[in-house]
Amino acid sequence: MTAGDLQSLIPLAVVVLVFLAIAVRQVGRYTLKIWQIMLAGAVVVLLTGSIAPAQALAAINPDVMLFLFGMFVVGEALQASGYLSHLAYRLFSRAGTYDRLLLLLILSFGLFSALLMNDTLAIIGTPLVIAVARRNGIPSRILLLALAFAVTTGSVLSPIGNPQNLLIAVEGPVPNPFVTFLVTLGIPTLVGLLLCYLVVRWMYPGEFGHRACSIDEGKVTDPALARLSQVSLLLILVLIVLTVATVTLGFPTGLSLTFIALLAALPPLLASPRRWELVRKIDWPTLVFFAAMFVLMASVWSTGFFQALMEMAGPALGNTGVILLLGITIPQFLSNVPFVALVLPLISSSESVIPLMALAAGSTIAGNLSILGAASNVIIIQNAERQGETLGFREFVRAGIPLTLMQAAVYWAFLSLF
Repeated sequence: MTAGDLQSLIPLAVVVLVFLAIAVRQVGRYTLKIWQIMLAGAVVVLLTGSIAPAQALAAINPDVMLFLFGMFVVGEALQASGYLSHLAYRLFSRAGTYDRLLLLLILSFGLFSALLMNDTLAIIGTPLVIAVARRNGIPSRILLLALAFAVTTGSVLSPIGNPQNLLIAVEGPVPNPFVTFLVTLGIPTLVGLLLCYLVVRWMYPGEFGHRACSIDEGKVTDPALARLSQVSLLLILVLIVLTVATVTLGFPTGLSLTFIALLAALPPLLASPRRWELVRKIDWPTLVFFAAMFVLMASVWSTGFFQALMEMAGPALGNTGVILLLGITIPQFLSNVPFVALVLPLISSSESVIPLMALAAGSTIAGNLSILGAASNVIIIQNAERQGETLGFREFVRAGIPLTLMQAAVYWAFLSLF
């Protein structure tokens, strides 16, 4: 083995160690944060020369970083004004029982994630479900798990539900993407959301049932900031509807999600006297995580390992089951967007859109298998840990493995009908 071969193994070894470290996270009395582990992995590949500093800087996707920054500002404004608590009351006050609360949470966040993107719902939803859990004496990790499964599963439904779906819709290409996604993936996604509910109920039988639950009325503590937060939410909804309409009518493209997020952040940033407090309190560690992840994944990409793996699997990529399997497993080690970018050229020449829809479904429900399978999972856990709560890796996969297997079977069975 040459020195070059050894050098190419370093990023692969580092990504495996990062995966294991996130699974364990406990070093003596110290619990490592996910962003710290990912940052350490990025530093190692930089120091070992596996990726040059200029390449590392170029690997950090500015669209993703700016999108997250904008949505973090909106989320912080919603929480700081008390309007988020008010929304929780409006959304869940009629639940009545723990059982209905869980079902309502999964359906509402799952369906909204198809319109507002799963990362957006992860940002907004985490403090909301923690508040609901604490009010009702439910362990927060249970509702955090339900939230993670809901926003991942629901985002399969639309071409703007997550970044990889958007890439598939644009680069696939997929004719009339909103209709195509709805027709081919709508029913199995609704079944998948029901499976989320059933798996969480099965995992925690003693926590639910017909016991009554209550939701704090949710007082708005800063009316001025709450009004600005409402403007931000309205901008997000209007601009997304506008984007859906323009793409559906045949225009080449709609507004970018980055533009929408930054525009939505402007009301609190420009008009609120608490603007610097909001900026200071946004989830900077998660932004560090994403920057580090881009660097580490770029170094893994440069090894050519996964490209070679895809070339070997090339002849089988017309099979729906194979695409689903690869879509679920490989994003655990290589972020789902780079994975989709790698596979798209190999299957986009097909006359059928079914391989593309299988790729969308598999690469998305990969997020239900483990924490590293979706960026929204990391956002949820990072936000939760800021409030003294967390969701462990083992607990996640204990529920995630059976859920992902069942959902994969549902998507495979339904897509096989076309």
